[in-house]
Amino acid sequence: MQAWFASHPIVAYIVIFVLITYVYNKVFRVRQKLPLVKEIFLYLLMAMGIFMLLIFQIDKLPIIQCLLVAVGLMLLVRVRYFIEGRQKKKAETSARNS
Repeated sequence: MQAWFASHPIVAYIVIFVLITYVYNKVFRVRQKLPLVKEIFLYLLMAMGIFMLLIFQIDKLPIIQCLLVAVGLMLLVRVRYFIEGRQKKKAETSARNS
């Protein structure tokens, strides 16, 4: 997989950009929306910064794999919060009915 991404840098760049964007939106985004110009500027800066991560990926560092692990852990946390919320709601409903 590492060699394939090294031989296809455009695909690796797009994958890194998508994963970084997901991590940013789920972890670092503030509650209020930024103005459109600042939002565009932010994504342009991220797009330029991803070139450094792409160089590391091509140089055989597992950048994409680490980002996939981070996204996987974030999804596990979301599933855990969803299950805990359902259990809490179920406990509250059963406490009201008794």
